[in-house]
Amino acid sequence: MAIKKEKSSGIVYSTESGKMCPVCEHPIGQCVCAGNKSISAGDGIVIVEHQTKGRKGQGVSVIRGISSDQYELEKLGKRLRKKCGAGGTVKNRTIEIQGDHRDMLVEELRKLGWLVKRSGG
Repeated sequence: MAIKKEKSSGIVYSTESGKMCPVCEHPIGQCVCAGNKSISAGDGIVIVEHQTKGRKGQGVSVIRGISSDQYELEKLGKRLRKKCGAGGTVKNRTIEIQGDHRDMLVEELRKLGWLVKRSGG
């Protein structure tokens, strides 16, 4: 019976350099592997929509279709949350911002040079 060697996952956070890439073990900002590279997302149109499903009636503005790496998405998410004065997160290549801020988000994303469509009512 062969003995399996398990690969150590390495450092996931360092006080010296912050979050680490689990694949190449470099800081996220200096990641060199394909695990953190930009993934093209569709046709280049950013969709801003309002969702309440699965959130106990609480609405969030969801931004999807931005083709940037995770680090850039997090920076953009932070900027947009600050602009709206609300909390939120970046999950599954989408940015979620608490509340209905679609109009403000569409305006801000257009200022940044994105082709944006507002989805929903």
